[in-house]
Amino acid sequence: MTITPMPEFRLETYLSRWEFAAEHHLTASDAETLTVAELLGLGTEDDRRAFMEQPLGYIETWGTGRLREAVAATYETCGPQDVLAFTGAEEAIFWVMGVLAGPGDHVIVTVPNYQSMETVPLTSGAEVTGVPLDPADGWRLDVEAVRAAIRPSTKVVAVNFPNNPTGAVPDHQTWRALVELCEERGVRLVSDEVYRGLESDRERMLPQAADLSPTAVSINVMSKSYGMPGLRVGWVASHDHALLETLERHKHYTSICGAVPSEFLAAVALGAGERIQARNRKIIAGNLPVFAGFFASHEDLFEWSPPEGGCVAFPRYLGTDGVEAFCRDLVETAGVVLLPASIYASTLAAVPADRFRIGVGRRDPGPALAAFDRFLTGRRRT
Repeated sequence: MTITPMPEFRLETYLSRWEFAAEHHLTASDAETLTVAELLGLGTEDDRRAFMEQPLGYIETWGTGRLREAVAATYETCGPQDVLAFTGAEEAIFWVMGVLAGPGDHVIVTVPNYQSMETVPLTSGAEVTGVPLDPADGWRLDVEAVRAAIRPSTKVVAVNFPNNPTGAVPDHQTWRALVELCEERGVRLVSDEVYRGLESDRERMLPQAADLSPTAVSINVMSKSYGMPGLRVGWVASHDHALLETLERHKHYTSICGAVPSEFLAAVALGAGERIQARNRKIIAGNLPVFAGFFASHEDLFEWSPPEGGCVAFPRYLGTDGVEAFCRDLVETAGVVLLPASIYASTLAAVPADRFRIGVGRRDPGPALAAFDRFLTGRRRT
């Protein structure tokens, strides 16, 4: 990996300015969280006692044995030996994309995607091609477009499903066709699966990439579908042990190891993972009609499309002032944060400039939507 100055991480810069300063965080990308007490209440009495007795020393770079066993249990074919823990999904993405491609290599990334999926390989010296999801067709993934983009130098195809920010989920046939294409052409599939488990239709939940291909890489985290970003626990799962060992050595330069309390609590949460995700799906299912009703009452300004998976959506703004000015005015005037389309702009492929990200995974969006509505009503009067 070649270390060069990296471009500004637009999403994090924007949220650093507004996430905790504004009254209403209506663009949250994580599901409803739990308190430590609520989480420990989902464990056993032994868990509650053991948590208070954890020594606060260093732990294994790979992650504790208990955490890796709990992570492995969420896969069909992976064991603890196939798991490497990271501090959040971003550290995992940073090293996976940095290690797998460099000068002379080629990477394919679906667009829109999480920014570091494209900026890390670009700053590592790789060539990167974007394959856009089709907004006119429900953000559909075109496997034939991926096929056409593959070169002899292509090392990685990187995807993010359920997609951030669109909430799109490919059907099973398309997903397996992508996996088969990557295997056929000797290209590694890197799959960001952080919203898996929050599909509105459980039949749409895709098999994890690491369960389908011996070289594929699955990336996941406690932050999104489990609603625990404060733990800062993510991981990579893959049957490619040589890659995992390389990633582990690179991790020595960043976090070295995780935090004892976080990895303990993450293991407890994964043990109750089905219950936690079911709770979060129920919250989202209850919220979606509320958001649909809100946007229907302002249909001259917005086109609403609910997410197929995950807890973010990417509605269209129809106002003449443009989505950038609109989002800025909304947060500065009403204290309501949304992410404008420029946050997801890509140098690789066009992302519609009239969209914004909104979060649907938090309990009681009523106060935020009420502030949003007052803002819109006030605008109509001027």
